[in-house]
Amino acid sequence: MRRLRTTTARAALARAERAARHAGIPALTAEVESAFLVLNTPAARLIARGAERLLLLEDVEALLASKAFIVDACRHVVRDESKVVSLAKRPVLFALARALGEAWPGDVPRDTLVARAFRLKLADESHRARLRVEVGRLRTVLRPLADVSATRRVLCWRRAAHARWLSGAARRREARAVLAFLADGESWSSSALALALGASQRTVQRALDSLASARKVQSFVAAARRWMTPPVPGFTTTLLLPTPLLID
Repeated sequence: MRRLRTTTARAALARAERAARHAGIPALTAEVESAFLVLNTPAARLIARGAERLLLLEDVEALLASKAFIVDACRHVVRDESKVVSLAKRPVLFALARALGEAWPGDVPRDTLVARAFRLKLADESHRARLRVEVGRLRTVLRPLADVSATRRVLCWRRAAHARWLSGAARRREARAVLAFLADGESWSSSALALALGASQRTVQRALDSLASARKVQSFVAAARRWMTPPVPGFTTTLLLPTPLLID
């Protein structure tokens, strides 16, 4: 059913593209092409047994409909073909599930789990005790899907025969915020965007790079590199408009 939805969307866009070209309206044609670009842009990243590949939207739908055990970093859930367990409001548990999912079928040292879950470089006995508590909670929450097997030094998934880790292909929240600032056609520097968003310049630059690879933004160099959304064919951009004349 989900794959059918994507197929139906592609067919509808193909009809819309033919109608837009027949109408000869550049803005409408550009909007349809932009919608096609979204469908043809990788929507997620799949990691399984150390291998990594990008997935289109229909690939994600097929994966979610399969029997795979999935740690879904797009929605912050853990799921299989019959059950979905949300960890969206439990970030520590999701961080543990994510670390175990990335390493499957291998295991993860406890100090690594402490660093990932609690964002600490050094761990003491109190942090290891807290880790035991959080792993106990994770076992309870995920009992219908899988179990966490502990050895003397490490932890790993058990009874997760088809484990996959699904992650967003880009940092979607930051990318959406950046795109919202650029939507009015004005050009911004990455430092100005970082200041406006209250984020680090490195985070903003990653979002800009992902948007540029999807052809949703473009850059140009004046005194410094600036970013803007691509112009719609047939319409003048703010770069080509004359500046106001100074009248005494």
